[in-house]
Amino acid sequence: EDNRSRFGPFGEHAVNASWVAVQELKKLGLGGEVDLHVSEVPVEYQTVQSLVPSLWKKHHPLLVVHVGVSGMATTVTLEKCGRNHGYKGLDNSSFCPDSQCCIVGGPDCINSVIDMESVCKRVTSSGLGVAVSVSKDAGRYLCDFTYYTSLYLSHGRSAFVHVPPLGKPYSGEDLGRALQAIIQEMLELLDQAEEKIHCQQHFH
Repeated sequence: EDNRSRFGPFGEHAVNASWVAVQELKKLGLGGEVDLHVSEVPVEYQTVQSLVPSLWKKHHPLLVVHVGVSGMATTVTLEKCGRNHGYKGLDNSSFCPDSQCCIVGGPDCINSVIDMESVCKRVTSSGLGVAVSVSKDAGRYLCDFTYYTSLYLSHGRSAFVHVPPLGKPYSGEDLGRALQAIIQEMLELLDQAEEKIHCQQHFH
């Protein structure tokens, strides 16, 4: 079977670095208290529109972290927000939404509840050996479309991580370790936010 037809969107990457990274993450796990569910999302707008809501319904997750490959990335990149409009690129089925947007009538931009700058700082200072950066533009293609859809459904309890192609410069193992560290920090920040809310409710 030809991987290229199965993993998009970048035809020149015979193996999708994001899927390899997620498989490595699955091997590492996120510690005993965290259930990690892994799904592959095809590079198709219509599949995203049905699959992403079904994953939220099935698992009721605390957090969904989407991972995609970017041919331009040289660092592991944390995306702050998803955007609703400007989807003109055709997907792997040569389809593009007529509206060129994710959710008709939805806000232009939805930010993650996770403070990506904080995650980036924490992971960088942990001496992981993988460069991490933050971005405000997930690229107006299937990655951005998926992220916005998830942010909309989850009221911001989603994250998106872009990884560079394999070997440019990181191995699948490096990327898996980076994802593990990043997601653990995200969960830690969510925990702290929940505690703060409980304290405030307690006092009022």
